[in-house]
Amino acid sequence: MWEPQLESLRDYEVVTPRLYGRGHTMEDVASSVLAEVEGELVLVGASMGGYAALAVTHREPPRVRAMALVGARADADSPERRAGRADTKTLIETGGAEALWENQRPKLILEDADADTVGRARELVLDRSTDELVEALGAIRDRQDRSDTLAAFAGPVLVAVGEGDLFFPPDEAQRQAGIAPHGRFRAFAGARHLPNLEQPDEFNAALAGFLADA
Repeated sequence: MWEPQLESLRDYEVVTPRLYGRGHTMEDVASSVLAEVEGELVLVGASMGGYAALAVTHREPPRVRAMALVGARADADSPERRAGRADTKTLIETGGAEALWENQRPKLILEDADADTVGRARELVLDRSTDELVEALGAIRDRQDRSDTLAAFAGPVLVAVGEGDLFFPPDEAQRQAGIAPHGRFRAFAGARHLPNLEQPDEFNAALAGFLADA
């Protein structure tokens, strides 16, 4: 997922852990990731990765220097979103990753995205097994509200979304950025839920600026 960013991050020590298959809760995921990496961290997480970043920060705040949340809410799922997760779970169990991709594709990336971006996004979805997808969906659905974690975090925070994000609209994301004492907000034109894939040059420039201040 982060391949378009790796060259621009060549001066940093970068770890891109695969988050699927690490447990049934975000706390499980956070514990697993923390056990694999040492020292101070700058966390960059998109969607589920953002939820994991918040869980890591809640668990080990002294180890986190800065945090970039891309298309990731700090609050818990509302009843309406939880109901939607139930429908998605049924979809995955009956149709697997391919059915999930066909359902989510219009929400993940813009309709006129180039073929390479579409192919990369599809590959990312299809790389997950049915069991991994269901497990991850449950962890996302049942995650804790981490708004207090965000509000208490003293380091720099970037809340970033695509201007067309249907899961986390820019106005909501901007309000979330205001929760963090040192929060900043960025919306990317020409992107929905995956701006690092849809607009990699603009995303990389924004990330570079954020890391320079972190």
